[in-house]
Amino acid sequence: MRKISFGLLWLGFIAYAFLFAPPDRPDTLDLIINLSTGNWQGINPIIVALFNIMGILPIAYTALILADGRGQKIRAYPFAIASFGLGAFALLPYFALRETNPDFKGKKDFLLKIFDSRWLGISLTLIANILIAYAIVSGDWGDFIQQWQTSRFIHVMSLDFCLLSLLFPAILGDDMKKRGSKNPLIFWAVSLIPLLGTLLYLSFRTPLPQEQETNKIVTENPIAPES
Repeated sequence: MRKISFGLLWLGFIAYAFLFAPPDRPDTLDLIINLSTGNWQGINPIIVALFNIMGILPIAYTALILADGRGQKIRAYPFAIASFGLGAFALLPYFALRETNPDFKGKKDFLLKIFDSRWLGISLTLIANILIAYAIVSGDWGDFIQQWQTSRFIHVMSLDFCLLSLLFPAILGDDMKKRGSKNPLIFWAVSLIPLLGTLLYLSFRTPLPQEQETNKIVTENPIAPES
């Protein structure tokens, strides 16, 4: 049922985005280029903040699914890479195909050490808070609602943000088990605080355990020859 649910959610999201979301606006491509290149003059700060947060959330998910992928029949990194451009469109198929994986075996490679670092979570939390404050203080909510109703890009990006914020518990439980954390209060606190709960979890979670290399111990013959 879990796999079927994620599969249906993925298909439903695709159908909604292409069949029921508002049509594309003529200036959509220019908007995407300006947002990507930092040319934000004249763009609603709420849209700027949302676009950049949609770059933070895939990093947060990658910090979990790279370790999760170690025990899967499918590779996790193609979905992680695709999520930076497609968001939930790329991650929902992974959730539909993955198996429950509460264990981590092996050693952390260089990339996994980066994504397992608490400093990554702390950095993402600081950036997200700055973006949220920027949107609240300087944003035009009336203009954002109007664009949400008339622009497919803004509309779908907003729904994508909501999905990524709400889907985190789907993989959170296994990640906690990998780290030896069994406190249900942590799970619910992270789950019930979208975005910031996710980033705070990355900032304070216990690092992944590693298998230690076992050294062969050569024992001497306890019966020593008499001199």
